[in-house]
Amino acid sequence: MTIQIYNTLSRKKAPLTPIEPGVVKMYVCGMTVYDYCHLGHARVLVAFDVISRFLRAKGFDLTYVRNITDIDDKILRRADENGEDYTALTSRFIDAMHEDAERLGIAPPDAEPRATAHIGDILAMIDKLIDGGYAYAASNGDVYYRVSRFEGYGKLSGKNPEELLSGARIAVDEAKEDPRDFALWKAAKAGEVSWPSPWGEGRPGWHIECSAMSTCCLGDNFDIHGGGPDLVFPHHENEIAQSEAATGKPYANTWMHAGAVRVDNEKMSKSLGNFFTIREILDKYHPEVVRYFLISSHYRSAINYSEDNLQIARQNLERFYHALKGLPLTAPTPYAELPQDNDTVRRFDAAMCDDFAAPEALAVLFDLVREMNNTRTAGNTEVLAEQAQLLRSLGAVLGIFGCEAEAFLQAGGEGELAGEQVEALIAERAQAKKDRNFSRADEIRQSLLDQGVVLEDSREGTTWRRS
Repeated sequence: MTIQIYNTLSRKKAPLTPIEPGVVKMYVCGMTVYDYCHLGHARVLVAFDVISRFLRAKGFDLTYVRNITDIDDKILRRADENGEDYTALTSRFIDAMHEDAERLGIAPPDAEPRATAHIGDILAMIDKLIDGGYAYAASNGDVYYRVSRFEGYGKLSGKNPEELLSGARIAVDEAKEDPRDFALWKAAKAGEVSWPSPWGEGRPGWHIECSAMSTCCLGDNFDIHGGGPDLVFPHHENEIAQSEAATGKPYANTWMHAGAVRVDNEKMSKSLGNFFTIREILDKYHPEVVRYFLISSHYRSAINYSEDNLQIARQNLERFYHALKGLPLTAPTPYAELPQDNDTVRRFDAAMCDDFAAPEALAVLFDLVREMNNTRTAGNTEVLAEQAQLLRSLGAVLGIFGCEAEAFLQAGGEGELAGEQVEALIAERAQAKKDRNFSRADEIRQSLLDQGVVLEDSREGTTWRRS
């Protein structure tokens, strides 16, 4: 089945038609590493992890590039506030980003270029833009992109260049020709980190960094460019203008953008006190719960973070893991080897081929869980094992169901009894029953239940799970 993708540029879905048959080149704007990654970053990371997993599952030879912005105004400002070298700051937060991504089950990209490693490429692109009349060196030492020179400006965001000009003002000390023009190269301030250039010591602007890194890694024209919802304008609009003016070729054929994150139906911001880092959330919730929550809405739609929605994600995952309980944790079957005539596989594939519709794919897996529960009731262990293998294999495409069932069901969050504490109380209860102190045994069962722990007695002994 052909994959259909919604293209922000055309504002409609279209079949994925790679430039080179069977090969997909994808660039996604990554982090500016001056602080810990937040929930919005997690949304983008997980969305494109699922997309890359499915592209590979469908047999495409994918090259996935996700950059790191390691020189920027915010980075220099934060390093100055901390009294540390900017490289120490960026190194620390790059490590933190990798830790967060690993905990969320996000596979590393194939390449992770850093802006500071591409200064030569950036200078070469700026030089080309100046030669073509698309950029100019200003009197203040900056180099600006000449927006009026690029006819297609606004085609991604739908913004009218003339409307952008209306009402704009150039400050008295501003060296721009036009208020819409943006910096390609910034002259260094006294004591600021800088690199030599034909226009004086300075550092690159944010937009040109991605143009240089993406074309160096993937070529002048590639298949997919992605990122967060806030990047459509001006960042991605400016990338198109720079890149197409410099190369004379279309830049990215398909543009994909993840949806915004809201917190209790309000925009996430530090000023509102509803700003959460990935690691803060992972301290309270199992990583797979957070990942499930992030894929339970379509990647393009806005998603609302709330305690209630995280609890719903936990409960939904528990339904899957209850179906897998007592069955071994096995390696997933490669997607291409799954039976294509199987109704579950066919419906799952149809959902994911329709612009990576993970919520619809999850609905298919819920139907499979109902079938598994019926199979378990009927006592058909062989069929149940086959269904469990299929569930694990399809879940792997979404990056979920990778835990041993009992371990997930027993995993606790912030403020909950630790597993060792539960086991100790179960042992005390067993001894109380042995001593025929049934009131104490009942007390322990009820106490655990009050704390969200359910005991299940059988001939083999007592097992437990979180309620």
